[in-house]
Amino acid sequence: MVKKTCIVTGAAGFIGSHMVDFLLEKNFYVIGIDNFSNGSIQNLKSAKKNKKFKLIKKDFSKLNKKQIPKNIYYIFHFAGIGSIVPSIENPLKYFQNNAVKTIEFLELLRNNNIDLKKLVYAASSSCYGLFSKKTNENTKISIQHPYAYSKYIGEQSCLLWSKIYNLPIVSIRIFNAYGVRFKTTGAYGSVIGVFLRQKLSNYPLTICGDGKQKRDYIYVSDVVKAFYAAAESKYINRVYNLGYGRPNSIKKMSKLISNDFQKIPYRKGEPFATHADISRIKKDLKWKPEVSFKSGMKIIMKNINEWKTAPLWTTKGIKNYTKNWTRYIK
Repeated sequence: MVKKTCIVTGAAGFIGSHMVDFLLEKNFYVIGIDNFSNGSIQNLKSAKKNKKFKLIKKDFSKLNKKQIPKNIYYIFHFAGIGSIVPSIENPLKYFQNNAVKTIEFLELLRNNNIDLKKLVYAASSSCYGLFSKKTNENTKISIQHPYAYSKYIGEQSCLLWSKIYNLPIVSIRIFNAYGVRFKTTGAYGSVIGVFLRQKLSNYPLTICGDGKQKRDYIYVSDVVKAFYAAAESKYINRVYNLGYGRPNSIKKMSKLISNDFQKIPYRKGEPFATHADISRIKKDLKWKPEVSFKSGMKIIMKNINEWKTAPLWTTKGIKNYTKNWTRYIK
């Protein structure tokens, strides 16, 4: 009997670890790959107890052919590094990690004739830049920083290898994923995490501007279900937007955490709103989000103690970040 095996790169990360748990529940054998530059072993606490899970502590681009079974059901590619300012200050590092290493991984699969049913690439909606209206997959690409560029090149490489070498690949552009296990280190991207850490440390929440900025938040369980639906689908060489499809304001979100807040200057260079048009992914994959924003936040608040050991971003720290980021904006 052939084992139904999946590979998850970035397995110890926020979304990757949830993907591992989901696949194990589906009775797959799962090989998790992570070099632990960003991930946490705590995220795999449950998976490590499962005999169907194997963890390889290694950079995904450095795998050898013996570590990849010839017959693979699905590969979910979450490995990479994120955040804007570090990418601006060290663009080569980001390009190597998110683009070059992805190409090296694709070449490993191609050159070793891996019998793969589907690879699903975790792309970023940051490729749309400052576009603040409802965004579909044909919206003009507008790269604003090296992080967005590196993830976009990784995506386009996947699609090109799919076209030329017949690798069955789908790319999913994630908007604002949230949920338990996400990091609070850093002031960009995980504003919910920053707010939670501030609340736990008895600091007021730092709201940029008037807080009317909107983000299309999608709960992590809906994210992994979408990735699984993409893997099981007949479609290849396609791009999908992934969000809830209904943005919520930062101010609304903050009130679900605390009523104690202070305003700091609005950060230039960030979109006023993100809003995913999810009509394509709903139609093709017969998928739709199930966890409302209010329900997702309730889950997070019930697990708030998870973030107690995370570093605190104080008001001063966020102001310094804002200064470092906006000095690059023309």
